[in-house]
Amino acid sequence: MSERAGQKAQQSDLVNIDKLLAAYFEITPDVTVAEQKVTFGTSGHRGTALNGSFNEVHIAAITQAVVEYRATQNIHGPIYVGKDTHALSGPAEQTVLEVLAGNNIIAMVDAEDRYVPTPAVSVAIINHNAGKPVGDSHLADGLVITPSHNPPTDGGIKYNPPHGGPADSDATNWIAERANQIILNSSTEVRRAKPATTKFHFRDNYVSQLAEVLNLDAIRDAGVTIGADPMGGASVDYWGAIAERYALQLTVVNPEVDFQFGFMTLDWDEKIRMDCSSPYSMASLIEGRNRYDISTGNDADADRHGIVTRDGGLMNPNHFLAVSIDYLFRHRPNWSPDAAVGKTMVSSSIINRVVKDLNRKLIEVPVGFKWFVPGLIDGSVGFGGEESAGASFLRMDGNAWSTDKDGLILALLASEITAVTGKTPSQHYVDLTEKYGAPAYERIDAAATLEQKAKLAKLAADAVNASELAGEKITAILTHAPGNGAALGGLKVETENAWFAARPSGTENVYKIYGESFRGDAHLRQVQAEAKDLVDSVLG
Repeated sequence: MSERAGQKAQQSDLVNIDKLLAAYFEITPDVTVAEQKVTFGTSGHRGTALNGSFNEVHIAAITQAVVEYRATQNIHGPIYVGKDTHALSGPAEQTVLEVLAGNNIIAMVDAEDRYVPTPAVSVAIINHNAGKPVGDSHLADGLVITPSHNPPTDGGIKYNPPHGGPADSDATNWIAERANQIILNSSTEVRRAKPATTKFHFRDNYVSQLAEVLNLDAIRDAGVTIGADPMGGASVDYWGAIAERYALQLTVVNPEVDFQFGFMTLDWDEKIRMDCSSPYSMASLIEGRNRYDISTGNDADADRHGIVTRDGGLMNPNHFLAVSIDYLFRHRPNWSPDAAVGKTMVSSSIINRVVKDLNRKLIEVPVGFKWFVPGLIDGSVGFGGEESAGASFLRMDGNAWSTDKDGLILALLASEITAVTGKTPSQHYVDLTEKYGAPAYERIDAAATLEQKAKLAKLAADAVNASELAGEKITAILTHAPGNGAALGGLKVETENAWFAARPSGTENVYKIYGESFRGDAHLRQVQAEAKDLVDSVLG
């Protein structure tokens, strides 16, 4: 933890934008080097132009690979293209549009040449494909150019198929493998032309339908005051439009867009990171929380949410997920009585207790929002959420809204909860803990080599010989998710009152230990210590 965490960025913290943009065009990556290969994580390919991990060659090859992939899937409709406010997103968008034009693909771009949040792209895809059967050649898909909450040095690109949500690993593995092959072939197979785009009003399309998802009349009538901070991201034009259209008492706290993100406060490691779940990145909003009933933040592509209340400060993402689930399933009478709740395996177990009391089915899946997409599309999952402050839910009538994470509707939901119930989400969480217990939850990192990370990702349950964890009998050792049988890419160990999960980091030489205890902080520390010893003994 840096002593400067939570302090405003200084000039010395800011990236040289000219150098960054020059590197995007000038550096040719060597994909025989692991750090410079095209690699799709849970949210696409990310990197920085400065070290050869996100450059024009990458984006041209990835786009060409997407063109070829969609042809194998008989997808011949338009591609909806969005971008966020990172400096590399602009030139990357230009590269994408040139390759799409070279392949005679219709590209739908923002009519005002502005920034487009991830959920706005998802909603546009779903709207376009409504009523079209699976396999229809006119189905549309999308590309979003964003590294999400990553630092200003970074760029990213992700592919959303016709279901509107994140692509599954079959698609991303195919695209990444093909893109690397294209680069190895000196990019001779990339076809480019002058962009010929079709304008689409992403913002109007998204904002005009919000009343089908949220009780905005209640927010307006109750006079809930909202401070919405885009954190320099793609939601910057959306919050003002939402306030105007629905007559909300909403103030856009910081409408500034700055490629250096110089207005940000530093995260725990002195990096500028638009992480709306971090108390350090959100320090300014937390400090000014008394100005509004509800204050909210979004990361750069607005697929994540941060909720700040007058009485409770910044809510832990797990806490708000639990409150949201409890509220929604009691205030959405038109959702199917069989609509389930989706959570990742590393989200808080208080969600399990809430869902059991609601008499709803719980679907636990590995990390990655892609696992919730099928259920959100057909209405069999009412709410899907991740511990990293990403979630989405259905329209009021039980039909699909966004099948990608939507930080805007979750931020507005905090105000709906306040308006309808007269209690803030923080107060609701206290009520939940009085009913179900107060869990202590934390994620820590432990050092690991590449070989150890690979071993952890493929671990079998019988590799663990322990019978107790922190004084309690182990009740389950899991390497696959009970909700869908998919591999966790790691390990989860459960007891009656606690659990831990360990999984390798996709970007650093560490593995992540998620831990939780309903017996307090001291017991959580014991769980964490024994978890590290147990995992280290297995990894050798």
